[in-house]
Amino acid sequence: MPPLVLAYHAVSERWEHALSVAPAALARHVGGLVRRGHRPASLDDVLAGRAGRSLHVTFDDAFASTGAGLDALARLGVPATIFACTGYTDGGSVFAVPELALEAAAQPTELATMDWAALRAAVAAGVEIGSHTVSHARLTRLGDGELEVELKDSRRRLEDELGVRCRVLAYPYGEHDARVRRAAALAGYSAAFALSGSEGRRDPFALPRVGVYRGESALRLALKTRPFTLRVGAATLRALGVRSRGR
Repeated sequence: MPPLVLAYHAVSERWEHALSVAPAALARHVGGLVRRGHRPASLDDVLAGRAGRSLHVTFDDAFASTGAGLDALARLGVPATIFACTGYTDGGSVFAVPELALEAAAQPTELATMDWAALRAAVAAGVEIGSHTVSHARLTRLGDGELEVELKDSRRRLEDELGVRCRVLAYPYGEHDARVRRAAALAGYSAAFALSGSEGRRDPFALPRVGVYRGESALRLALKTRPFTLRVGAATLRALGVRSRGR
């Protein structure tokens, strides 16, 4: 059984959006998996593909509210990785990507991102920081030069600001293809994460995660995290009604 990696975004009671999970819900999700025998796993464990019922948690977009999720994980002893977009990190900018523009205008506090000081504090607490590119672009639609900038500049900025190696990337929207995966490798990453399940051999530049969203029932999450479900592709997940809503 491959490592189970969960993908969250914001962690907030107040922002009632699919990307925002309440802190208590996150604690129930992760705590339930631990009680069912999943072993907390470091990013190194995940990258090594160590078999067994292991569990790692990730947060895309580096929302400021991620801190509430980190607190819950610390109590459970589960390691985490945060994927940050460097173009939004200066001053903790509002994450106003086109799909969230209306939400950002209406609730800017809820869509504020972690600034460099917050990311440094997370590193000091043992959290891994990965790249989510510079601007959260749809990588498969970029030209080669633009793609290189999104991947290389974000990694270098994270390393310069945080003083630690940036080893991993999470594809915005979970979107990738052979060209993007090849560019990620050439940009110096050790691995990259997608969102939906994968088929065939293990590809370190298409590591699967299970996206978790607001309102997920215990039954739905149990289905999404079953070993069988983790092995099937996105088309099968959609047929089962388990839809990927990655951002």
